[in-house]
Amino acid sequence: MKRGNRVLILGGNGFIGKNLSNCLFNKGYDVYCFDCDLPDIPQKGIHYIQGDFFDESLLEKIIKDKDIIYHGISTINPGNSNEFYMRGYEKDFIQTVKLCKLVSECAIKLIFLSSGGTIYGTQNQQPIIEESLPRPINHYGNIKLCMENTMMTFAIQKNADILIARLSNPYGPGQDYTKGVGFVDAVIKKAINSEAIEVWGDGSIVRDYIYIEDACQMLALLASYHGEDKIFNISSGKGVSINDIIEIIKKWYPQMDIKYKNKRSVDLERIVLNNQKIMRLYNRKMVEIHEGIEQYYNTIKKREQ
Repeated sequence: MKRGNRVLILGGNGFIGKNLSNCLFNKGYDVYCFDCDLPDIPQKGIHYIQGDFFDESLLEKIIKDKDIIYHGISTINPGNSNEFYMRGYEKDFIQTVKLCKLVSECAIKLIFLSSGGTIYGTQNQQPIIEESLPRPINHYGNIKLCMENTMMTFAIQKNADILIARLSNPYGPGQDYTKGVGFVDAVIKKAINSEAIEVWGDGSIVRDYIYIEDACQMLALLASYHGEDKIFNISSGKGVSINDIIEIIKKWYPQMDIKYKNKRSVDLERIVLNNQKIMRLYNRKMVEIHEGIEQYYNTIKKREQ
């Protein structure tokens, strides 16, 4: 059956969802955004559906006429998952299993927005390839891995068309660090507001930051992908430390108040994802970290004017 262009984004009102919606719309897809809340400023041309992901009858209704689904809904985040893990297993995981059943029955392509760093955990080989043995360090990563394994079982048993996108650390316009993730966002906004910036440890921790535009362009490629690979790292492939981020932003705010605190046991020293698989499909020059931070900073400052 030929794939159409009706795309549903589950979690379409979130940071990634909003940016991905615009990206897919600009590529000519018929985009439907589903979330529990409607956006404050709707994007012209995009269809918005407000509802509860855990309402099974509604979920079945909204997906049955779609061709491609991006699943980005999660009720927990890496920071709170060790406290609210039962919610993740009982709600997020179980409902995702039901979603897999529905997409396999309706022959709908499913692209799952998974997690890079929290799934892989401690790895000696860096950058980390998709074939590395996952070692989740928190319940958030483990729940994502449970979902991935379930999806691959459906792909094998039901011949379901399912792809997994393991994202590194996206940043850029639309992010809100108060929701639990987003170090770049936090440093920029706290510097602008003259607020203290807390750093757990000495700032040497390294992560793989990817500008949201690059991340969404890569995710959009998967909508038309029909190759053998099923799992893709969505990343820059480069490591940047917390102190590196701070130094870039000090260009505008040299007197930032940085408070270094005791290191947390849940923070890995280094997570950098190998992006060679997705780069075989991606023919654009990626935004370098200093360019992305400057673009994002200028976007925030422009909104203040």
